[in-house]
Order: sequence, then structure tokens, then C-alpha cells
Amino acid sequence: MMTEQLIKVPDIGGAEGAEVVEVLVAPGESIELEQSLVVIESDKASMEIPAPQAGIVGELRVAVGDAVSEGDVILVLASSSDGVDADSAMAPSVADESSTPVTEVPPELLDGTGASESAGQADQQAHSEPSTPEIIDITIPDLGSDQGADLVEILVPVGTAVEEGDSLVLLESDKASMEVPAPASGTVTEWLVEAGTTVKEGTLIARLAVSHAPQSVSPSESALQGMGAESEQAGADREVSQPPSARLDSPEGGQGERLLAQASPTALAQAAGADSAMVYAGPAVRKLAREFGISLSQVKGTGSRGRVLKEDLHRFVAQALASDNTGSAASLPTVPEQDYARFGAIESITRSRIDKVTAANMVRSWLNVPHVTQFDDADISELERFRKDLKPEASQRGVRITPLPFILKACAVALRDHPKLKSSLADNGETLVMKRYCHIGMAVDTPAGLVVPVIRDVDKKSIWDLAAEVAELAEKARDKKLKPDDMQGGVFTVSSLGAVGGRGFTPIVNTPEVAILGVGRAAVQPVWDGEVFRPHTLLPLALSYDHRVVNGGDGGRFLSALTALLADVKRMVM
Repeated sequence: MMTEQLIKVPDIGGAEGAEVVEVLVAPGESIELEQSLVVIESDKASMEIPAPQAGIVGELRVAVGDAVSEGDVILVLASSSDGVDADSAMAPSVADESSTPVTEVPPELLDGTGASESAGQADQQAHSEPSTPEIIDITIPDLGSDQGADLVEILVPVGTAVEEGDSLVLLESDKASMEVPAPASGTVTEWLVEAGTTVKEGTLIARLAVSHAPQSVSPSESALQGMGAESEQAGADREVSQPPSARLDSPEGGQGERLLAQASPTALAQAAGADSAMVYAGPAVRKLAREFGISLSQVKGTGSRGRVLKEDLHRFVAQALASDNTGSAASLPTVPEQDYARFGAIESITRSRIDKVTAANMVRSWLNVPHVTQFDDADISELERFRKDLKPEASQRGVRITPLPFILKACAVALRDHPKLKSSLADNGETLVMKRYCHIGMAVDTPAGLVVPVIRDVDKKSIWDLAAEVAELAEKARDKKLKPDDMQGGVFTVSSLGAVGGRGFTPIVNTPEVAILGVGRAAVQPVWDGEVFRPHTLLPLALSYDHRVVNGGDGGRFLSALTALLADVKRMVM
């Protein structure tokens, strides 16, 4: 007997209006358990929606471009019930678990209708035995990025008793290091990852035995929280034959995707059947391939069952650049490796991830941005006298007042009057995005490398507020406690050598920003006032900017306004 079941969008981490970017099945198509049905993309992640059971697609209720939320119906699935109710049919049997290498998915993940009967029995058993420790899963929380992070250190061994909030592991992402706290008090019973593993939001890392587990961190909800980030990884672990439409790729990159978006599901299936280049890849990899303009059929996958990974795309691009190493302007010759040990004793040190990411960002910016740097000296004699007069009040407030808060405030006022220097290019240079907010980044030198925390709404804060926030962010940077959000959203960057020394330098623009201010070491120098030379405190400034957006006139006017503001601090409040 055939029954019809409505397949709905599961919990997608609270995202509303996620877009359907790919429909992977067609009406009348037979599908298997956990076969991917559609690909949806929210503002945080891309994910595949799996089939809760095998059957035949009866009717599609969504199309490419539709916006869906949790609980929306995707399609109607016809299946053979054989006298088994829907909830039982959706729950994997013991025989299935032993014979099929498929990751078990709780029913509430699949159709949003609630826990299965077996889950209810387990819950009743847990309530009937409150003294028995309950095992909960520890997952990676929201990292603020879908790029993942390296697990660099496990802080507690198996068998250790921890309190709620105790740090369990240390993570290091592209931009910062962070610790993952224990969600409840208990004992660590098992570690499921090792140091050096790359993890993402929702990755299961450990299990914790607790007497009274908080509902917010139950195993089922941990799986719900991790569904979006783990969807791509789960796709690699499932023994599922991807439908042809899920693996169809076009040599034209983005154009091919637009053609697929305009086609009907039936046409997609027919086109996929005619295409011999069937590529196994997740939605995030396909999106990256479109951005690179790469046909996935040309890339050799190194993942499970030939799955194409992001690393495979990066390797393909690197090999393509190396093969075109002709010395022309479009390619760069590589620097040959040398055996330095033949010249004397050496020591090889592995660079931190922050160091390597910073280096990659600087190379990308230097190669893509036509840099121009303008120099000037700001007379900060009055500012220094004013700053010294504020020291008693600063001591009472418990704040150390340095020239940097004044520089940040002066930059905010100058950016208000010259908004082009806080804009960004978009649409391959066709559009200039003008920003109405003023978040300024400040470069901080740490033992792990250079980081740039961002101070929000500098134009709306007082000197005292900025002094306190500068000290707080600098301390968090040195202690590796910055979060990804703390280093995003900047419109302009200030890089100050301060006490490090040096008359000046040419800073590299922190793309996608279009300008950066380099601040040298202030020094007392003789200045001619028309009659005699008088001692003045001069601060060297170097403004680097993207010449595609900012021309010499724009840069000169901004720098002149900035030096005038620093020379007369009263103008900052006018």
C-alpha cells in the first residue's frame, strides 16, 4: 500500500527565508533513504536536505529561487507503508544500523513533527532514573564563520570533572583563538577528536556525563544546532548515490548555474543524464568553484568516494598558476627552495595560523590593489599638552590615555567629511558601496601574529570611551580572546608603530577597505614660525589607498583635514 508523506524543511538554525539554490530530484524519480533532495542557502551556510525514507517523488512544492523556512513543505513523497506508521517508518531499525553505514538522524530533524516513540521511551526512562548520569554531546558553537577552525589543544583529559563554563578545548581560526566552555557540570567520558583536527560549528567533539543535563544541550538539540555546519561533512559520510542533477556542473561556472536555475526539474534530470562529467561535491564547494570560475569536472577529488573538497580547488588553482609560469605580468615566478642547513645550523619553526592567513591576505591585497602612499607630519604639540593635563583624571578613571584615541577620533571626523575613503568596491568594480557607519580597525601586534580588532561607531564615542575600548581590545588580542565578530566590519584601519619606533612606513591596504593610516613615532623637531625656530612635536603619518577608488586629490584633502584636526583638538568636537 502506497502512502504519501509531506517532506518539510527541518530546523535550519533559526534562519528565515533561506533560498533554494538547487533542486536535486524530479517528479517520478525513485530516491533512497537520506538521498539529498534540495540545496538551500542561508546567510550563514549552505546545506542539503536529506530524504527521511526511500520512495518516489510525487510532487515538488519548491523551485530554485524560492525562500523557505523551518516547516515549509518541500515535496510529496510516495512510499510503501506495509502497515507501518509514518513515525516508525522514519526511525532506522536495528538491522539497518548494523548493515548500512548511514548516520542516524533523529526524526525531529527530518520533518519537524517531534521525537519518535523510541525517543519518548528513552526520555521517560531518563526521568524515572534521575540519579543515573546522563551522557550529553559537546559540540562546537557558532564560530561566526563557515570556514572552520583548528583544534590546537585539548585542555582536560578523559575522566576529568568539570564545572559549567570550564574551558574544554582551544580553537584557532583564521583570525583569532577561542576556548569552548563546558555546557554543564559533569565528567568528560570520551573525546571524539584529536588536537590538530579542523572543526566547524556543530562538530561533535566530546561526551559529558552529567546528573541533570540541561535541556538546551541534549543530544538531539546538539544535532539540531550542528545540522547546518555539518551538512557538507555528513554528505561525505553517507553511502548515498547522488542524483545526477546534484552533480551537474557547467564549464561556464556562474553562467551554467543561472541556466540550471531557469530550467525545470525534469529538464535538469534530462540534462544531467546527458552530461558525462558527474562530480560529487557539496554546495559550499560548488559555490567556491563558481567564484573561481572552475569547472568541477576538471578537478580531481581527494575526499571520501572521490568527493571534491575545498582544498582540491585551491590545489587546482595553484597548479594552474604554476603551469603558466612564463614570467609574464599575469603570473608570478616562484621562489626556489634552498637547503639552508648547508650554510650552518638552522631551526625550522611552524608558523601560526594567524601568521599564515595574514601573509596570504597581504599578498592578495598587494597584487590586486594599486597602492599609492602619501606622507605628512601632524603638529601634535597642543594635543600632547592637553593629554598630559588629562593624566590625573585618567588615573581616577583607571584609564591609560594615549595618542591613539585622539587619532581614532580625528580619523572618524575626517572620514565623515571624506566618505569615499571608507567605501568599498563591489560587483567586480562596477559598484562603489558607501558606508554610513564608522567602524575603525586598529592593528595589534601579538605573539601569535598581527590582528586587527574593530572599534564600533568611533564617531559616536568620547575620548574616554575610546581609550577604555582600545585598552580592552588590545588585552583581548594578546590573550587570544578576540571573537570573529570583534575583527569584522571595519571601514578604515589605523596601524601605529607607537613605541616600537621608526619614522614611518608604507602600510598595505586591508582589503576590502580602500585606505589605511600608518602612524610613526612622534618626535620633537625645530619648526620655523616666521621669526625663529621653535620646538614642536611632529607625528609622521602615511596614508595608503586604493588608487581605483581614491585619487591623489581625495587622499591629499583627507590627510590635510586629519593633520588639522590633530593640531587643534577642539575641532574634533565641532
